[in-house]
Amino acid sequence: MPRHPIFTAEHDELRESVRRFVDKELRPSVDEWEDAGSFPDDVFRRAGELGFLGLHYPERWGGSGGDLAAEIVFVEELAKAGCGAIAMALSVQTDMATPALAEFGTDDQKERYLRPAIAGEKIAAIAITEPDAGSDAAAIKTTAKRVDGGYVLDGQKAWISNGGVAELYVVFATVERGSGHRGITAFLLHRDDEGLSFGSPMRKMGQRAIVNTELFLSDCFVAGDRRLGEEGEGFRGLMQVFDRSRVTLASAATGLARAALEYATQYAKERVQFGRPIAEHQAVAFRLADMALRVDASRLLTWRAARLLDAGRRASTEAAMAKLHASETAMFCTWAAVQTLAGWGYSREYPVEKWMRDAKLEEIEEGTSDIQRLIISRGLLRD
Repeated sequence: MPRHPIFTAEHDELRESVRRFVDKELRPSVDEWEDAGSFPDDVFRRAGELGFLGLHYPERWGGSGGDLAAEIVFVEELAKAGCGAIAMALSVQTDMATPALAEFGTDDQKERYLRPAIAGEKIAAIAITEPDAGSDAAAIKTTAKRVDGGYVLDGQKAWISNGGVAELYVVFATVERGSGHRGITAFLLHRDDEGLSFGSPMRKMGQRAIVNTELFLSDCFVAGDRRLGEEGEGFRGLMQVFDRSRVTLASAATGLARAALEYATQYAKERVQFGRPIAEHQAVAFRLADMALRVDASRLLTWRAARLLDAGRRASTEAAMAKLHASETAMFCTWAAVQTLAGWGYSREYPVEKWMRDAKLEEIEEGTSDIQRLIISRGLLRD
């Protein structure tokens, strides 16, 4: 791949390092973890040891002092290897939970919680979604009642990635029900806090190797020094986190799409029907061309959004564009790969059916495609 202007020699070295990590420590076990519905915690620890969990954090907290471009290199290569669930599990830590700690946390909180998360010594998760509050994050009903020494949290969260696996949880609750976004506040909880419990792992269409559960809070006391930021600051910070995480999700979706494109192309060169490789039949060749076009467009949109955010500019619209296009590209390209392999594409003997199941989540998580179009249209009208 030719180097794009936002990438440096250091990014190229990182890409090769991630590929070695994937080939040696992830790829051989992907199918096993898919069937088991989970993967070992050692993956987090090893990623931390290699510096992958702190690519865009300051060296002061154990990070590499890099940029968002480094993060999208990491996530895209994970997903490109067919490890969509593992890419998601690690990016939840690097692009949602720890950014919330970095955004809201005091120096003491960063020392106690951010540093071990970057090192891979602690697994971190984030709890936003509720049964009745998905894309509408301002509608959170989980409450945080002020009491002597801290807060008591009550409520229910849904679709918590790494739920029950993570030791640390950034939980969003409202200190004033009915106040909308103005009351939303972030808190840091430990897995063994009294009053915190988890449901059984959810059974899912795809990305099965990452554990998703419900999270329950019942009279759960949280000391005041585990509030992240000031009361009511949660929603603003959350929107900033979403801008960055949507860019990394776009890179994951692009990685899946790349995997499907490369696999389908190679198969089409080798599969012979009617006396010649199917790649030479126009119907197949044009489908491959459409896949390549969409993959390149997704990468360029993702790189543009990353460049803007690294420059300190607001990029909500650009991040939404990247996430929307890349997620729909992942769905199209994985479908197209299944179609190219025909009957074999429907078989678990080949990886493309798994990639197609994995890709569907990309159109839903962190705001559905409908929500991304809403963000883009509002940006268009505002500008």
